[in-house]
Amino acid sequence: MSLTLFPNAKINLGLLIKGKRADGYHLLETVFIPVPALADTLVLTPDDRIEGCAFSQGGIALDNAPGDNLCVRAYTCLRSYVGSSVGEHGKKLGGVHLALTKHIPAGAGLGGGSSDAAFTLSGLNTVFELGLSVDELAAVAAPLGADVPFFLHNRPVLAKGIGTDFEDIALDFPFEIRLVTSDIHSSTVAAYKQLDYTRCDPARDLRRLLAMPANQWKAHLPNDLEAPVFGLYPMLAEIKAKLYVDGAVYAAMSGSGSAVFGLFPHD
Repeated sequence: MSLTLFPNAKINLGLLIKGKRADGYHLLETVFIPVPALADTLVLTPDDRIEGCAFSQGGIALDNAPGDNLCVRAYTCLRSYVGSSVGEHGKKLGGVHLALTKHIPAGAGLGGGSSDAAFTLSGLNTVFELGLSVDELAAVAAPLGADVPFFLHNRPVLAKGIGTDFEDIALDFPFEIRLVTSDIHSSTVAAYKQLDYTRCDPARDLRRLLAMPANQWKAHLPNDLEAPVFGLYPMLAEIKAKLYVDGAVYAAMSGSGSAVFGLFPHD
């Protein structure tokens, strides 16, 4: 029996770069907020006639080869993790067809690929009754990308370290999220190359900043990657300014861009 899932987007509420590790990973603080209104569609269909994973993709075109898609890589990682062992209901990870329809643009800082990978892992765990815990799935997800474990929890969390150390956060969030996407594919590597680390004070505390009234976030709650990305793509700064003109309480770029969002009071 097929299982249909809807891997959703996310936004970053604040993004503080706190330093860089010797292995090249950046230390950061951010709050991940799920955005259910924008989601891909993923259909998992077990198929014992095939060995491994068959994959098809529609919707927004992606540049990568099908075998490099994060859904396929998630299947491969899970297959490696469970091996030939059987789940609690006597089942093992068998052949499956994954049909993905993309609605979340790539290179937008919305976590679309990471969400697809996380929902693939969760869906395979369900379909094949593997009985793995969220923590076990997160361990499988870690090599796939820093954002992937978040989507297994899929609730607002404060992320620290390289973005995989989660803390619950009580957040008053009476806002409508309005997303503005474009054809710009923002490179995370390029954004970090342009980053002025002298402006990234590691003493900043995101919880304290978020505790301010939301109407003060405009002046005090940064995304440290905005300046370098806006320098590369000035039209994104114009989009952010337009959101404020339209009445946003707060507007910012999500992640390393290129999506920009505004928070608007509910009518």
